Amino acid sequence: MGFLLTKMMAVFGDREHKVIVVGLDNAGKTTILYQFLTKEAVHTSPTIGSNVEEIIVRNTHFMVWDIGGQESLRASWYSYYSNTEIILLVVDSTDRNRLSITREELHQMLAHEDLQNAAVLIIANKQDVKGSMTVAEISECLTLNSITSHPWHVQACCALTGEGLPACLDWMKSQVVVN
Repeated sequence: MGFLLTKMMAVFGDREHKVIVVGLDNAGKTTILYQFLTKEAVHTSPTIGSNVEEIIVRNTHFMVWDIGGQESLRASWYSYYSNTEIILLVVDSTDRNRLSITREELHQMLAHEDLQNAAVLIIANKQDVKGSMTVAEISECLTLNSITSHPWHVQACCALTGEGLPACLDWMKSQVVVN
């Protein structure tokens, strides 16, 4: 019995999987982190530096680093890349004007050697707001079809209600099981 349990832990993992949550300021990164954790919308303020929380999804442990997205902080994102397995890129689906900046940041991240094996989940937040961009529009603007070296997925969500976030956790779990 002990051998079987050890073997199952080796297959399904009892170790922590590192996840970074990035995106431009005001995209909803911290709200999503705490919605994952508490399943409630919490009042947040702009993140200076980072927040880190452990999230457990059906015995899979994720150490989730929520990194500030202000322009002055983006240059330091690389310091969080080491051992990252999953990148959660949070996009404000209402912010059409800055989507090109998000695209540049994404493609720059994916070129970094520490992220060569990372999977990418694009979270299209604020889908509850009238006139928000669709998943297809965001995918096209971010030129996701050009990304062939990383598994990626786009998930629509509303951080305030939690709608779409369980699917994010399911996708994250599927990625660490695959790897």
